[in-house]
Amino acid sequence: MKSARFFVAGVALASCLLSQTALAETLNFGIISTDSSSALKQRWQPLIDDLNKQTGLEVKAYFATDYAGIIEAMRFNKVQMGFFGNASAIEAVDRSNGEVFAKVKYKSGEAGYYSLIITNANSKWKSIDQVLKNSHDINLGFGDPNSTSGTLVPSYYLFAKNGLSVTTAFKSVLPSSHEANMLAVVNDKIDVATNNTDMLDIIKTQHPELYPKVRVLWKSPLIPSDPLVWRRDLPQATKDKLRMFFEHYAQKDPHEQAVMAAISGYSGFADSSDAQLRPIRQMALFHKKEQVQNDAHLDDADKKAQIAALDQKLAALDNAAAK
Repeated sequence: MKSARFFVAGVALASCLLSQTALAETLNFGIISTDSSSALKQRWQPLIDDLNKQTGLEVKAYFATDYAGIIEAMRFNKVQMGFFGNASAIEAVDRSNGEVFAKVKYKSGEAGYYSLIITNANSKWKSIDQVLKNSHDINLGFGDPNSTSGTLVPSYYLFAKNGLSVTTAFKSVLPSSHEANMLAVVNDKIDVATNNTDMLDIIKTQHPELYPKVRVLWKSPLIPSDPLVWRRDLPQATKDKLRMFFEHYAQKDPHEQAVMAAISGYSGFADSSDAQLRPIRQMALFHKKEQVQNDAHLDDADKKAQIAALDQKLAALDNAAAK
C-alpha cells in the first residue's frame, strides 16, 4: 500500500512539475492600444503565430484599453514581453522590471517615425501657426498619457516651445488612441489631433478612401523606432529563443515580409537596449522642468528644489550617454 501511495504521489509531483514547466513556456505578448484591439489583433496575430511555430513557445496576444494597462500587466507578470512606444517603454523599464531587447525597422529605411498634428482636409485650420494663435477656439484630440507621438513629443517640441500648456490653452482636450483620433478628424468630429506617420501609413494602405481627408499641419523631429520589451526575469533559454526569432524574422521570407508590412510598414527587427530610451528620457525631463518653472502654485524654494533634482537626472543621462 505504501509503495502504491508513493507511486501516486510521484506521478502527481511529476505532473505538477510538467505543468509548471508548461506554464513557464507560456508568454503573454502585450501590445499598446494605438487603435482598437480587433485591429491590433488582425495585424499582429500572424507574427505571433509564426513566433509560436518557430520557437515552440506558447505566446498569446494581450490587449488593454490604454497604455497603462499593458505597463501594469507587465509589472504584475501578467505580460512577459510586449510592443511599446518609447515613452511607455520607459515606464515598463522603470516600474515593471522591463528591458528593451529589440526595435522595429521600417521598409523606408527610416530610423524611426514622426509625430503629427492633423486636421480634416476641409478644415478652416490651414497652418500650425493658425492653430497656435487660436488654440482657445480649438478642440484638440490628444494621445494616451504614455504615448510618445500622441502626447510627449507634441507637448515638448510644439506646445511647450511655443509657450502653450495643453491643459489650459485649448477649448477642450480629448485623449484617445491614434486610430480614434484619426477617425475623429476624417469624420470632422474634432478640430485637430495628434497622430503619427505609422497610423497615416495604415490609413493610406488599408483605407485609401480616407487618406485624402487628412491634412498634416505639423511634423516632429524623428522619433526612435518603437521597442520590444521583455521582463528581465525571463529564463535565459526563453530570451535566446525570442532574440533568435526577432533577429531573423522577415529577412528573406516573403510571407514574413508581408506580415511586417501589414503591421505598419515595418521590414523586420533590429537588436536594441535601454540606451535607445535616453533621448526620450531627456525630452520628458526637459518637459517636466518647463512645467515646474511655469507652475504658479509652487513657491520659489519648491521650484528650486524640484529643478535641481531634475537637473541632476539630466546630468546623469548625459554622463551615461558619454560613456
